[in-house]
Amino acid sequence: MPESEKKTRVLAVSNQKGGVGKTTTAINLGTALAAIGEKVLIVDMDPQGNASTGLGVPRETRRITIYDVVVDGRSIHDAAVPTAVPGLHIIPADADMSGVEIELSQADRRSYRLRDALEAQANGRTGYDPEPYDYVLIDCPPSLNLLTLNAMAAADGVLVPLQCEFFALEGLTQLMKTIDMVRQSLNPALEIQGLVLTMYDRRNALSGQVAADVRGHFGDKVYDAVIPRNVRVSEAPSFGKPVLIYDLKCTGSQAYLRLAKEVVGRERRRRAEPAAA
Repeated sequence: MPESEKKTRVLAVSNQKGGVGKTTTAINLGTALAAIGEKVLIVDMDPQGNASTGLGVPRETRRITIYDVVVDGRSIHDAAVPTAVPGLHIIPADADMSGVEIELSQADRRSYRLRDALEAQANGRTGYDPEPYDYVLIDCPPSLNLLTLNAMAAADGVLVPLQCEFFALEGLTQLMKTIDMVRQSLNPALEIQGLVLTMYDRRNALSGQVAADVRGHFGDKVYDAVIPRNVRVSEAPSFGKPVLIYDLKCTGSQAYLRLAKEVVGRERRRRAEPAAA
């Protein structure tokens, strides 16, 4: 496919179970994609704003946030701020997002506010025609609410971080039901982009068993790249840095680079399929 025909791939990074490495994956996958030459936007849809903090955006500088986009109709261009990583922008979030559900309760297209903003950006209706993003990664809250629905209504696919622990599959069942519901009511084209195994500990037999169970059930939807439990990955957010900037050589950074290459490779194959058919 010619480069000019490339369409931005919008991925909701989601799991309704907390503590699975969702925000960590959004930050570090976005950084790794940028590192291999992709132009990336991270949308922080979580009122906690952890993705914004983890990319070094101080709370006092978050003048235009995703709240202003979905509630007040500000453009993606106005809200996106550059990070220390070349090619990586973020739309930050803050605690104002907690009130979105109430403020949009009677609004038109309340579940499509993010989708409309992204489409306006892509179609040049914002009065500014930038080079398009290759990937938009939406860091979702760990719950089913209007913010999560906005993310899934806007997304082409859902990327699911899955912690290698006993209760992982239970949370996954819940997420699959949510995705089916969104397909039926908001976004029929939504698909599962892939599952990422996180916090993998090769010394722990349970990690291996969970990984085997997930691969047995979802097959090639599970990425080959596995994110290990790694102290450098855990330390990096406290310095406002992705782990690839904090320590490029650590096992966590290398795993996210492998994941980014796999995401891009799958996307290229997906785009080539209609032409080959």
